[in-house]
Amino acid sequence: MTSVTPFDPQVIRQDFPILDQQVNGQPLVYLDNASTTQKPDLVINAICDFYRHDNANVHRGSYALSDRATRRFEHARQAVRTFIKARHQEEIIWTRGTTESINLVAHCYGETALNPGDVILAPTMEHHANIVPWQMAAARKGARLIAIPVDSSGDIDLEELGRLLLRHPVKILACAHVCNSLGTVNPIDEIIRMGHDAGAVVLIDGAQGISHWPIDVQALGADFYAFSGHKMFGPTGIGVLYGKRELLDSMPPFLGGGEMIESVTFAKTTYNQLPYKFEAGTPNIAGAVGLAAAIAYLDGLDRAALARHEASLLSYASERAQSCDGLIQVGRAK
Repeated sequence: MTSVTPFDPQVIRQDFPILDQQVNGQPLVYLDNASTTQKPDLVINAICDFYRHDNANVHRGSYALSDRATRRFEHARQAVRTFIKARHQEEIIWTRGTTESINLVAHCYGETALNPGDVILAPTMEHHANIVPWQMAAARKGARLIAIPVDSSGDIDLEELGRLLLRHPVKILACAHVCNSLGTVNPIDEIIRMGHDAGAVVLIDGAQGISHWPIDVQALGADFYAFSGHKMFGPTGIGVLYGKRELLDSMPPFLGGGEMIESVTFAKTTYNQLPYKFEAGTPNIAGAVGLAAAIAYLDGLDRAALARHEASLLSYASERAQSCDGLIQVGRAK
């Protein structure tokens, strides 16, 4: 794991083996981190080590490999809980990524909370993964999805959000922590407060925010916070849904079979306790192990220095972009 003081991008590059290659005789420069991040050796080695030494199914065997796999799997859950400062470990649900996490809430919470005429709010800047699941939930339950407008600077119109919350029976407010296309950092603490004051449950899509700043879900007060491992130097196919325990307890399961059952007969099935109620089938064990390694990598970096470096790159890129004839800038990333 790299410990960088002071921050040195060239040292950081050495942690990522894919960046060793040359493209057209030049060192590879990768600028698509909003889509997916590259993986440091620490993460790659953790995944390989699991498959070489501990590969077995979890929670289903009393032999040594299964025991070691289960301990690594649950250690990863604990690492996530600590990383986002959740109150309870059972509030950490493994999913395939942010998209599945949002779909889980839209389906399971929406199934019990939404009634005909109810309203779901989401800003127009949202990724489609935070739009389509709500459209589907609204169609199933006879509710409505209403878009919160965004101004010419790429900021959510908070005054209009306030009016919408007063005017409509809003049950769910869904919002990105950071917009994937505009780079806008939303004031989610204020948005969460506004939603709660109106009696709405608030989901935050944290896919683009989780790797940039320390997240404290208890301080934020978000009811749900969703993110993906692959946006934070972890592997693809692993994600997290944080949900307040009382809400998760009230929700029906998402998928059936495997770990989500406590007992089953053809007459009746009893569902497992949290978090396993939402984790049907064999989980992505190696993905969870890799995500724990990604968290360890992030914890070993000077996050404040990283933020300053990123801000300097944004300033430089914005200044150079202004020299392009005919440029129309949409949004003012902060």
